[in-house]
Amino acid sequence: MQKYQVNQYTIDNIVNWVKSGEIAIPEIQRPFVWDSTKVRDLMDSLYQGYPVGYIISWRNPDVRLKDGSLSMGKKVLIDGQQRVTALTTALVGQPVIDDSYNKVIIKIAFHPIEERFEVLYPLYLSFHD
Repeated sequence: MQKYQVNQYTIDNIVNWVKSGEIAIPEIQRPFVWDSTKVRDLMDSLYQGYPVGYIISWRNPDVRLKDGSLSMGKKVLIDGQQRVTALTTALVGQPVIDDSYNKVIIKIAFHPIEERFEVLYPLYLSFHD
């Protein structure tokens, strides 16, 4: 009996799973620690077609999540949290808590003529936003 499977999904699928809450981050995962240039570099790597690694998820109904709830059969992110979080802040505008405990949206711009990504100034939010 096969205990795991490898599937290939689009970035759109992964981002939609995050937006719908189907992917969840377990309590044991570290905070988001990437700076905005690393987010920019991920976007560039994806654009260039470079491999960016695997995302590993696990369906388990008993894992405590970052928000304090239980996973209840969601895809629990075991590996790939930084990449998935970077995608959702850059593509969807979802806020993240940075390593200084600021709520921030990392904005990445694309220059189509030069085919180059640039970091826009991070948008800092109050915790009431």
